[in-house]
Amino acid sequence: MIGFPIGLAYTHVLEWALHKHVLHGAGKKRENFWSFHFHEHHRSARTTNHRDAIYDGHPFNWDASGKELFGLGLLSLAHLPLAPIAPFFYGALVVAGVNYYRLHRKAHIDPAWAREKLAWHYDHHMAPDQDKNWGVRSDWVDRLMGTREVYAGTAREARDWERREAAYQAKLAAGESAPAAAQAA
Repeated sequence: MIGFPIGLAYTHVLEWALHKHVLHGAGKKRENFWSFHFHEHHRSARTTNHRDAIYDGHPFNWDASGKELFGLGLLSLAHLPLAPIAPFFYGALVVAGVNYYRLHRKAHIDPAWAREKLAWHYDHHMAPDQDKNWGVRSDWVDRLMGTREVYAGTAREARDWERREAAYQAKLAAGESAPAAAQAA
């Protein structure tokens, strides 16, 4: 039974480390498989005030959302040998993976919800430094590791929001169409 809370703690540390070192480390190189995270998902979130329309579609498409699910499946398979030895630990890993995808998807479909309920993840995408705030489900590992940086609710966020909104309105006034994700937001 103790394996479940240990597994949950482990998944938060794993989430932080993989986000930092794989998705943003190796993933910044365009030829890397994990580059979809930074070059597709982050670009979309940055240009549409945290909204990523890819999450509106079917989760099993071979896009950023589908690749994210694929990665979660790989993690479950990699840990599968632990299931007979530590079933509660493995169960926590599977539950955490499902919860991760559910929260991450909701955060990018409903940016206002994300700003309020997962502010650290909103901060990860919208703050000037996208190499902070690695946690998605929680920020406790970021606080422990010194990588939590608050942005939502600051004067900087308000200025940045006004600047992005002015640029968006200028594009509309010039007759340029907005990305589909921005129109849906």
